[in-house]
Amino acid sequence: MKKSLFIFCFFLITVKVFGQQFSQYNTGSLYESFENPSQRAFIPDTTRQFAFNFFIPNFTANLFVAGNGQEALKTRAFSSYYNTANLLTGKGGYNHININANAYSIMFKVYASENGDEELGFSLNTKAEAKGIFTDETISLFNAYTNFPQTSYSNLFNDNYYYQAYNQIGFTYREQVTKRFAFGIKLNALSGIAYRQTTVDHSSVTFDKEADEATIFAQGKNYASIIPNGTSNKQVLLPTFLNPGASISIGTSYLDDNGYKWQGNLKDLGFIHWNSKSTISEFNGSGVVTGFSTSNRENNIFNRLDSLTSNYGNTKVKGFNTPTNGLLEVSVNKTYWLSDDFDKNFKFSPTLIASKELFYSGFTGALVTPVQYGKYIVSLTTTYNDLKLLGFGGQFMFKANNAEFFIGSERAYQTALLARRAIRSETNAAQPQRKVNLPGYSGMDIFLGVSFKFGPDIEHRLNSSSIPMGDKGFVGRIWDGIFHKDHNY
Repeated sequence: MKKSLFIFCFFLITVKVFGQQFSQYNTGSLYESFENPSQRAFIPDTTRQFAFNFFIPNFTANLFVAGNGQEALKTRAFSSYYNTANLLTGKGGYNHININANAYSIMFKVYASENGDEELGFSLNTKAEAKGIFTDETISLFNAYTNFPQTSYSNLFNDNYYYQAYNQIGFTYREQVTKRFAFGIKLNALSGIAYRQTTVDHSSVTFDKEADEATIFAQGKNYASIIPNGTSNKQVLLPTFLNPGASISIGTSYLDDNGYKWQGNLKDLGFIHWNSKSTISEFNGSGVVTGFSTSNRENNIFNRLDSLTSNYGNTKVKGFNTPTNGLLEVSVNKTYWLSDDFDKNFKFSPTLIASKELFYSGFTGALVTPVQYGKYIVSLTTTYNDLKLLGFGGQFMFKANNAEFFIGSERAYQTALLARRAIRSETNAAQPQRKVNLPGYSGMDIFLGVSFKFGPDIEHRLNSSSIPMGDKGFVGRIWDGIFHKDHNY
């Protein structure tokens, strides 16, 4: 396997979502307004009417590996061999390998009505979400016989993982219902790209070192999306109706009497229906891996495991539904002005966030502490999740009235270490097997974005010459019907 291909797989097709991207909370960026629908992207009397990224991708991506397999995977990715000295055989060691990616290619919003303080938006983005657990022995298997002194082993390769990638076409509506309460909704049409879920319940391996072979047995269940005959890869990658789905995000925010801004977000709650050519397999069989100590070992093992989990046993060709990784997030924020000047240039606005995955056990807490001076914002972010993994990072943002740029990482130290390892590592023909002191986890995290505003200026009604007044928004009219009209708004 080529080094570049392995790194690509290590980064994009590994598997539990570690990091949502928290640093954008309460920044008022265009990116945040699509991720947290109740957040405004426009401020009347300061910004223009339209916001667009001009097809410049705004993205977040993160990856982490926790467990004894960290060093083995890093040496394989960057030095073309496996250092498996930290891996244990028969000790029940598991490795969490995780990924999350979200890239917006189109983000467009318009300030629709000054009276209802309404914003409408359209977006196109691609998401990848994945989750899984692998044993120490599964990683050791790719280093031939090094960690396997015995002839046979049972139930040391009981792994489970899934990955899912899809396109998302979103339509957003945001309304400032009252001076204190805002509501936003994002409706998404989904187009599935790829899906696979594999669970191995029973497994074994028997080595025939004289014949340089290994016989692998696996029993479990596998779901896999299939590209129908006559369908090109391009058709799958672009939004189509081949694997349709839908999701919804709902956001609310409320400013209480003490100046605390409370925010709740239900994100990406939805499903994808994978086409009727997809497969559901209850596999139960064994296969032989030949050339187990040769340079073709990795490809031979990959191909055999893929064949075992896809084709051996009872396979049904049928469509199936899968959920998207929905999140429930709650946050509280308060703004402090750190200077007494009239322009209020120096601001501190900490946000405390709790994020829970709806269909999985994942839970993450975060504290974001941005300091703003004029157009420049520097944020520090601390995260802690249910795997007891702590992350520190930060964000730099330039935010003018009609232009914004941000870059950062929520796991800056781990990202720097991995980048340093990638730059300095070289192929090592000697392939030393030595134990190293492992960190709590290895990984990377990076996000980047830019957008601009254009068109006529947004002006309040007393001096407005171009913004349509309109009536109060749809949600505002319902609100007034229930709670009676707010005459101060």
